[in-house]
Amino acid sequence: MIENLEWYKVFYITAIAGSFSRAADQLFITQPAVTHTIKQLEAKHKGQLFFRTSRGVQLTNEGHMLFQYIEQAYNLITMGERKLAEMHNLMEGEVRIGAGDTLCKHYLLPHLEVFHALYPSIKLQITNRTTSETIQLLKSGSIDFGIVNLPIVDEQLIIRDSIEIQDCFVAGAPFKQLATAPLTLEQLTEHPILLLEKGSNTRTFIDQYARQLHVTIQPDIELGSIDLLVEFARTGLGIACVIKNFITSELAQASLYELRLDPPIPPRRVGIITLKNVPISVATERFIEML
Repeated sequence: MIENLEWYKVFYITAIAGSFSRAADQLFITQPAVTHTIKQLEAKHKGQLFFRTSRGVQLTNEGHMLFQYIEQAYNLITMGERKLAEMHNLMEGEVRIGAGDTLCKHYLLPHLEVFHALYPSIKLQITNRTTSETIQLLKSGSIDFGIVNLPIVDEQLIIRDSIEIQDCFVAGAPFKQLATAPLTLEQLTEHPILLLEKGSNTRTFIDQYARQLHVTIQPDIELGSIDLLVEFARTGLGIACVIKNFITSELAQASLYELRLDPPIPPRRVGIITLKNVPISVATERFIEML
């Protein structure tokens, strides 16, 4: 157990300065205080660490041996401080993110490109999981923050609202005629329906919307990603529930047609989640600010 680290600081500065008086000046203490500290350290180790010369002091053999170790320790401390400064200046570090496939591609990716261009030395680790799986990864410490579909309720999380998203039903050319006038959800279910697999927040949200209208949706096809739903709908296999924000080009090019519902599907939001009472790095905070 080291009794007093300050003693070793005084020893190290004195060895570098080669003089008790010069060491006192650098340490902003008195020369007698330096002398007293060195005597305490010598008493602890039962041996002389310095001997006086006409120009100051020099290390004894025992002092030289101790100095080699203290110098290494000071170099490591200096390196640690430099590394901390680099991390705070975003010159080093890692950001671990959890997000679903759709949010990763259509929402996160543009921000990843900007962040990497600004801070190329920060390592980025992306884990693709559903919202519920992302929450578990966050709680296990495997990621620093998650990007999820809201709503979610969890007292262990800090939830920050991000963009608003709008779910919609779309179809390809074979169902183009259905886009001419608003439909009820019950009318829509008379046609083949394509939905995400159960377990995702998006699927849960749509099922709840249907239940509020006293409609049960029995999908003809269930798929694991929004991108697959888009492709299946485009080829005419059915009417898919997707996120309108992420298919603007398909709607503009008329490769997909939005089928309007009455009443419409309520909008929802994307959320950024972190754990309560768990500090996040400067790099992680900066990335979240960008979102």
